[in-house]
Amino acid sequence: MLNQRLQLKLSQKLSPQQIQLMKLIQLPVQELEQRLSREIEENPALEAGKENEESINEDSEDYNDENVNEDEINVEDYLSDDDVPDYKLKSNNHSIDDEQKNIPFVSGISFNEFIKNQLQTFSFDKSDIQIAYFLVGSIDQTGYIRRELLDIVDDLAFTMGLYTDIGSVEKILKTIHLLDPPGVGARNLKECLSIQLKRKTPTIHVNTALKIIEDNFDMFIKKHYQKIILKLNINEDDLKNAIKEIEKLNPKPGAAFSESTKINSSIIPDFTVEIIENKLNLTLNSRNAPDLHVSNEYKNMLSGYKETTKASKSQKDAVIFIKQKLDAAKWFIDAINQRNQTLLLTMKAIMGFQKEYFLSGDESKLKPMILKDIAEIIKMDISTISRVANSKYVDCPYGIKLIKSFFSEGITNDQGVEVSTIEIKKELKIIIENEDKSKPLTDDQLTKLINKKGYPIARRTVAKYREMIGCPVARLRKKL
Repeated sequence: MLNQRLQLKLSQKLSPQQIQLMKLIQLPVQELEQRLSREIEENPALEAGKENEESINEDSEDYNDENVNEDEINVEDYLSDDDVPDYKLKSNNHSIDDEQKNIPFVSGISFNEFIKNQLQTFSFDKSDIQIAYFLVGSIDQTGYIRRELLDIVDDLAFTMGLYTDIGSVEKILKTIHLLDPPGVGARNLKECLSIQLKRKTPTIHVNTALKIIEDNFDMFIKKHYQKIILKLNINEDDLKNAIKEIEKLNPKPGAAFSESTKINSSIIPDFTVEIIENKLNLTLNSRNAPDLHVSNEYKNMLSGYKETTKASKSQKDAVIFIKQKLDAAKWFIDAINQRNQTLLLTMKAIMGFQKEYFLSGDESKLKPMILKDIAEIIKMDISTISRVANSKYVDCPYGIKLIKSFFSEGITNDQGVEVSTIEIKKELKIIIENEDKSKPLTDDQLTKLINKKGYPIARRTVAKYREMIGCPVARLRKKL
């Protein structure tokens, strides 16, 4: 049966401006610079640089047009700045004291081009050189070909009209294995290490290392050293010398090349914290972000509309377009200003919460701090704090730190004092670094040692923290 009824319902929806603000807050300084450049390109009503002083001081006259209907655009809302604060029409993204630095750019050929250039020293027929180029194009930045040869054969047929077989492709691939850096074009780690060992001067230790990689790779990666000694009929010293040869190899032959030619690989911090006369000073890094203001030219275009007694349809459409662009410019400038204020407010709260650490640099002074703690201090939502902390860095006297790293849970030690889990992870890392690598400590042994230091945590917690600091299980930490 159908019926009608009234129902009251409260719902919360974000306006387009709020969504835009949330997105801007999440951007680190480098991405913000790109976002500003893109917005300036897309919106002609938004301009960068210092605003003309004469145009700022211009006074707008009252405008009354009897021929304009009430539902039409009120041009005065966009020509007069009386009701709009000046700071909403401009955005000053940096201080006059900001240090201006030019970041150098690294130029060079790509990793794939570097490999392709070496192919010119070999003699290929027309089809083979195309296959060789295709294989080189399939090499990733670490130096590996991650695809199956059968898939490559199919792609050659469908995309280039080259019909070949796996044997022919594999033959050309072996030629690529002769190129630099050694190990390039390998399909897996085992093949990569094997290629590099074969290019070394053959010695007893190199030959033993080659046997370990080619015939006993699974035992080697699991560090079953005694089984390798028995199978190869060698002593422990022979195994040590062979492992030393393996340790000299590069598991990612393309990584060194790609990192050396990577543009803008350095981190640009979003904040700078300085200690001046034993007091903390916080600044927001926006040195490469241009000053923004609403275009006066677009305001003048609207002023021409008020002088027209009868506006045509095309003129009205033009005014609507200008209005939309002016609205977007004002919203964007306002969002940038709110972003800067939110970032500074949040970082000041974090800096105040962790004041002892920022003044001393001692990680043991870091207090347990969660997103909720900062949200309550500045009266903002937890999601906003998360956006500020995510992927942003602060330059303090002790190095460039990820803001997210200051947040941690807390536990109570045996003295009844609440300590940060960061301190526990640091202690655990020190214990593992100082252990006997021939007999590495198990998680049970680590738990007993960390408990003796006054941190009452369980074995499963120790295992979790061990993984978080990047340490494998005891068996994989073993060294001869």
